[in-house]
Amino acid sequence: MFRLPRIMAFLVALWSLFLLSTVYLVYKRLTRISLANIPGPQSKSFLYGNLLELLRGQASDVDFKWQAMYGDIIRVQGHLGEDRLLVLDPKALQYIYHTSGYRFIKPPGRKALGRLMTGPGILFAEGDDHKRHRKVLLPGFGGPEAKFYVPVFFKYANKMASKWKELISTSDNQSVILDIPSWVSRATLDAIGEAAFDYQFGALDDSTNPLTTAYTNLLFDTFTIQTDNSSLLLHMMERIPQRLLRYLAENAPVQRLKHVRMTNELSTQVAKKLLNEKKRALVTGESSRDIMSLLVKANVSENPKTQLDDEELLAQMNTIILAGHETTANAFSWTLLELSKRPEVQERLRAEIRAKERLIFDRGDTEFTVQDLDSMAYLTAVVKEVLRFHPVVYNIARVAARDDVLPLSKPVTLTTGKVVQEVPIPKGTFILASVAGYNKNKEIWGEDAHAFNPERWFRKNTNKEVSIGVYGNLFSFAGGSMSCIGWRFAVLELHAFLIEVINNFEFSMTTEAERVRREACSVMTPTVEGEVEKGSQLPLRVAIASR
Repeated sequence: MFRLPRIMAFLVALWSLFLLSTVYLVYKRLTRISLANIPGPQSKSFLYGNLLELLRGQASDVDFKWQAMYGDIIRVQGHLGEDRLLVLDPKALQYIYHTSGYRFIKPPGRKALGRLMTGPGILFAEGDDHKRHRKVLLPGFGGPEAKFYVPVFFKYANKMASKWKELISTSDNQSVILDIPSWVSRATLDAIGEAAFDYQFGALDDSTNPLTTAYTNLLFDTFTIQTDNSSLLLHMMERIPQRLLRYLAENAPVQRLKHVRMTNELSTQVAKKLLNEKKRALVTGESSRDIMSLLVKANVSENPKTQLDDEELLAQMNTIILAGHETTANAFSWTLLELSKRPEVQERLRAEIRAKERLIFDRGDTEFTVQDLDSMAYLTAVVKEVLRFHPVVYNIARVAARDDVLPLSKPVTLTTGKVVQEVPIPKGTFILASVAGYNKNKEIWGEDAHAFNPERWFRKNTNKEVSIGVYGNLFSFAGGSMSCIGWRFAVLELHAFLIEVINNFEFSMTTEAERVRREACSVMTPTVEGEVEKGSQLPLRVAIASR
C-alpha cells in the first residue's frame, strides 16, 4: 500500500489547516466588532498583511516608524486580512497589564513554543494557574535572598575578568577584541547555575559543555524570521487547536524546532537530577538557600491542591535557566556597546565604582553588599537607561479573552474623522504590546526619548499619570500580575557584572561593532550586519583600565 513520506503528510495537513483557518477568519471578520477604522498602514498582501515588514526589520524600528505616522494605537493587518493592534499608548498598556488582570492571555502558538522550550512553567500558565506558580516561586526571588545571590554574581564576573586579563597579558598591544555575548552568556549561565540550583555548569571553563552549546543562539535559531513561509507558519500556529498544536510542536519535521527540542531534553535531564537532590536535602534537613531549594520547600508547605507537580517544577527550572542567563547576557552586551560609544559615561561610572570601593575598604569590608549597589546613583541610572533604550524583550503578544474597551492617553482620530478616547476591541483580538514603544514614548520620557542619556534619571519625572513597570516605571519587565518575577535578580546581576568589568577594563568600538544590528528574535540580540547568519555577536576592544 502506498504511503506518503512523513514530510509530505505534514505539508498536506498544514495546507488543510490553512484552508480551514481562512474560512474561520473570514467568518469571524464578518461577525465581530470592527477595528477597520483605526489608523494604520495599508496592506500590500492579503496573504501576509503588514507582518513581513513588522517582523523583518531591526527590533522595533517599524514600531517607531508607524508611531510617528499613526499615533500610539495602530491597526496592523495580519495574514488573510485579519486586523491586529500594535499598542504603544501608556494608558492602554496600563489597562492591559494592571486593570484587566488576566483578561489578556498568551497567543496559543507562542504558548506552544514556550512549552516546548521550558515545559508547563510560569511562562505557560494563565489565570489561577499563574497565581499558583507565582506563589510557590516568590520565596526564591524575595529581597532577603538577594544577600545570598550578590556574592555569586561577583564570583563569576570576577572569574570572567580573570580570563580576560590573561588574554590581554599575552597580546602584543595590551588589548584584545572579545565577542562580548559569547563570554557573558557563559558567565551568566554559571552564575544562574550556582545561585538558582547550587550547581556548577562550568561554562566559563568549557565552552563545549553540551548544555552551554545547546543554549548558544537558541532564541536566534528559533525565532529569527528568514522566509515568508516562516511568518505564515507562526501565524497559522495561533489558529490551531491546542492539543494538535502541541503535537505539531513536539513532532513536526521543522528544522528550526530541532534546536529547541534538543535543548529542552538536555536541560530537563539536568533538572530531574537536581530536583531529586533538592527533595532529599529537604528531608534530611540539609537544604541550602539556592532558588530551587527554596522553591521545593515552599511547594511542600502549600496546600496539596495548590502545589506544583514534578513536571511543573522541572519547567520552572528550565524557565529560570533560559530567562536567567540569556536576557541578562543580552542586556549586559547592550550596556557595553553604549559605554564603548561614550567614553565619558564609562569614565564617570568607573569613578563612582572606585569611590564606593574605597568606602568599602575603609569600613573594613572587601565585598559590595546589596545596599552598596542600591546606593550607587550613576550605576543605577546607567542600568535603567540601558533597560529603557534596549529592552531585551521588545514586544509582548496578547489576545483579548473577551470583548473589551481600551482607554487611551490621548484622543485618536479614526479614518472616518471621528475622535475617540477609547477603542472597543472584540474577543480574540491579537495585540502586540510594544515595550520599546512605551520605553521611548516622548510623553513619558521627554523629547530626547530616542537618545541614550543616563542623565534623564536625575530629572524630576513630571508625568505621574501612568504607572506600569516594577522598576523605574519601565515596561522592560512587563507589569502587574504578569510582571517578571526575577526582575530584582536581573538588576542586581547587571550591577555586579558592570562593577567588575568597568572597574578593571576600558571598552572601545571596533569596525564590526559599528555595524551592529538589533536583531528581532523574540529577544533583542546584537548581530553584525552582513554576518547575521553567525548569530549573536558584539566584538569590542578591551584593555586594562588605568589606575
